[in-house]
Amino acid sequence: MAIEIPSRDELGVILKKAKRIAVVGLSGNPERTSYMVSKAMQDAGYEIIPVNPTVDEVLGVKAVKSLKDIEGHIDIVNVFRRSEHLPQVAEEFADIDAEVFWAQLGCINEDAYHFLKEKGYTVVMDRCIKVEHALTK
Repeated sequence: MAIEIPSRDELGVILKKAKRIAVVGLSGNPERTSYMVSKAMQDAGYEIIPVNPTVDEVLGVKAVKSLKDIEGHIDIVNVFRRSEHLPQVAEEFADIDAEVFWAQLGCINEDAYHFLKEKGYTVVMDRCIKVEHALTK
């Protein structure tokens, strides 16, 4: 089975409904893509939760070490990790209260995709959340 990405209209619905985005691999370095994308999403009104065991705070928000450390519901888990790390993140994702697994542009892993789809989750891979937000406003 091939990886099927939701349509742009479906992505727009996801982004309009979402309020809380956990960002796995969010860097504290303002020059990193994860920082720039997350800052833009925060500026657009989303609550950003940094998930990175190597930083204390990013974008003025206390970071957590893992997805399991987040209290409450998460609408989107946006992943800034290399493709080979996606299965591990997908397993952790499946253990929390979250709806959408979103791997950033250039990140694709068929094992992670099939694992999550079999559990009924919405999975987005190889798409930039900032770009999709701008295109679906």
